[in-house]
Amino acid sequence: MAFNLSVTFPFDHIQQPEEYTTMAAVHECAKAVEEAGFYSGTVTDHPVPSYRWLDGGGHYAQDPFVMLSMVAAVTTTLRVQTNIIVLPYRNPFITARAVSSLDHFSNGRVILGMGAGYLKPEFKALGVDFDNRNDIMDDHIKAMKLAWTGEDFAYEGIGYTAVGNRVLPTPAQKPHPPLLIGGNSKRALRRTVELGDAWHPFIVPKMVTDTARTAAISGDDDIVGSIEYMKEHCEKVGRATPPQVICSSTFVIKQGFSAQEALDGYQSLRELGVDASGASIEAATRAEWCDLARQFGEEVISKLD
Repeated sequence: MAFNLSVTFPFDHIQQPEEYTTMAAVHECAKAVEEAGFYSGTVTDHPVPSYRWLDGGGHYAQDPFVMLSMVAAVTTTLRVQTNIIVLPYRNPFITARAVSSLDHFSNGRVILGMGAGYLKPEFKALGVDFDNRNDIMDDHIKAMKLAWTGEDFAYEGIGYTAVGNRVLPTPAQKPHPPLLIGGNSKRALRRTVELGDAWHPFIVPKMVTDTARTAAISGDDDIVGSIEYMKEHCEKVGRATPPQVICSSTFVIKQGFSAQEALDGYQSLRELGVDASGASIEAATRAEWCDLARQFGEEVISKLD
């Protein structure tokens, strides 16, 4: 099975608006990524982050479904991926509708990466209960799955009620696009087994995860231990096939990058039981960003089997 790679789009770099926040940027970056051979291009989700978080090293984010719709419109094979959306932020049927529309019109290219979130001020600004976010996330996944059937459904959710509703057209992918469950906690791993298609770990050191209020996944032992935990939970709940493990960015592409280092890193992940991964690109200009994407395609992606 091919070891697919995602790449993070640079559309959040609002400090360089002429380079990264124009329609030309969407066209050029999306086409470069597709030509390079990346499996998917990703965007993240922070509708209203706090200034303290932003000034402390956080980042802005465009609306994920707006950006991915524009990317899908100028590509033909590239998957469009959220990495991640914070599922509790929106009514689940609003999200289900956005996903269904995008997957239908892109001919089945959506990958839905999702997480419970961690920015308390953002939850507060959106009127969502931060302390209940894990229960809300589980609830929303169940509600979206009902909506994606295309059948009439009723559902009593957390703070909302569907009394007899229908969503059409359904996603092109059946029964729905791949659901990648983010988060490093035991609860996130159980959620992956019970409700998801793949685990989407956030592989960073403890010093970073302390600020994100999530468990650290920083080494081989953490990854292997998490995979084993999911296998054990599969046995408990009767799931026959364990979820895939699809990492987000685990390599930074920049001037002078080592293709062999990237290949070795991805091979190491594969040996641990990881099925796919990703990369990010550091560049001063859009032209450099696109050139690096294509170079990575020639020197790394073309050599992955």
